[in-house]
Amino acid sequence: MCERNPIQCIIPPYITDKLVNSPDPQTRSRAIANLRAATKMRTARVAAQAMPTLMAAMSPGHNKHRLVYDAQQTDELPGTLVRAEGEPDVADVAVNEAYDYSGVTYDFYDQIFQRNSLDDNGMTLISTVHVAEVDDQGQFVPMNNAFWDGEQMAYGDGDEVVFRRFTQSLDVVGHELSHGVESFTSNLTYFAQSGALNEHFADVFGILIRQWKNGETAATANWVVGAEVLVPAPTRRGIRDMENPGTAFVDDPDLGTDPQPAHMSKLYTGPRDRRGVHINSGIPNRAFVLTAKALGGNAWDAAGRIWYDTLLQLNSGSQFADCAKLTVQVAATHGAAAKKAVTAAWKKVGITVWRCRGQS
Repeated sequence: MCERNPIQCIIPPYITDKLVNSPDPQTRSRAIANLRAATKMRTARVAAQAMPTLMAAMSPGHNKHRLVYDAQQTDELPGTLVRAEGEPDVADVAVNEAYDYSGVTYDFYDQIFQRNSLDDNGMTLISTVHVAEVDDQGQFVPMNNAFWDGEQMAYGDGDEVVFRRFTQSLDVVGHELSHGVESFTSNLTYFAQSGALNEHFADVFGILIRQWKNGETAATANWVVGAEVLVPAPTRRGIRDMENPGTAFVDDPDLGTDPQPAHMSKLYTGPRDRRGVHINSGIPNRAFVLTAKALGGNAWDAAGRIWYDTLLQLNSGSQFADCAKLTVQVAATHGAAAKKAVTAAWKKVGITVWRCRGQS
């Protein structure tokens, strides 16, 4: 779904490509629908990248404000409003998950980084559940994805063969909403290394949101993204493994083998995946995990703060080396130990940040 157009989806195109070639007709049909659905969202996403402020729906009180809609198994967004800020739980679990987890995401950015919603100005968090897509028979089928389109979140229910309901994963919700934060900060171009950084920061904050909610330390936390949205199988553990890129799924009959590299020596430079935005994000992902574990304690404290402050200072064209250099500079403000940990982490993934003359 994300291969041809830069909508930011949780399911990477290399997985969809594998599913398009599935021997199972239904799986293949759903994968083709996944690709086709991206075309409809292209204009909105491009406009949002160019003018994110104009796409932001302001909350009435410039504070936490959530709206959850139901697409009712169609592809029309936003759909029918079914729950608004302050209203009680409803019978639909997907509605409640979208509401609760967008709230956790808001609270994380508010309490940890003193950021007021995605735009830091009280942007309303809009979600649509039960989003469908049209298969090759012209029928609506539940979407096998979740995405941020520049204005709102959209969640599919999955096919219950490979994918499950996408609202049930807090790190998936946090990941996708964090794309919104990125659009109002560095606005990293969704292509090649800058695009891989875009995916990387979304993974970082998505996983930190889950760790923060669950009270998990860097040492004890699970660094796998999206485990809840996959139907369990021995050959798959999640969509990505931030600590050990390339191991989230191996020889899986539906997904194939995780192509993420863990080191710059294996950097993907081909045309797929918008020149590797999901593939190559494994490299900086590993650098972050190495940093967080070296610093110890809660990953959202020192490591998370370093990465957040870095995000605020990057620009749309920043590359891996730019990110590495800036994280080291920011880490230095946290002390020599933090600077050493960040420098060592990048070196382990093949990026050396050279010390400038006169620096300690």
